Amino acid sequence: MAQLLVMYKTPRDPAEFDKHYAEKHIPIAKKIAGLRKYAISKGPIGTPTGPSGYHLIATLDFDDAAAIQKAFASPEGQAAAADVQTFATGGVDMFIFDSREV
Repeated sequence: MAQLLVMYKTPRDPAEFDKHYAEKHIPIAKKIAGLRKYAISKGPIGTPTGPSGYHLIATLDFDDAAAIQKAFASPEGQAAAADVQTFATGGVDMFIFDSREV
């Protein structure tokens, strides 16, 4: 299993971000070939010592890292990546990694 972790920093307009994300971005991203699971954070994102600078975290599961690369080279993956630029006004961090249960 491999994951794409997408961490959205606090946007200029959180309500506008949430509306766009729910109504436009999720439907685009769910069309990405090879996507096995798509989960997002619910509510405020904190740290062990208090609030964080992040507004939303998305975790997308794929079979392996090669599947993530292939997915984002596809037209659907390119559309999702382009859409991020339209609403992630606070910035975004993305990480790709293989994972295993322990």
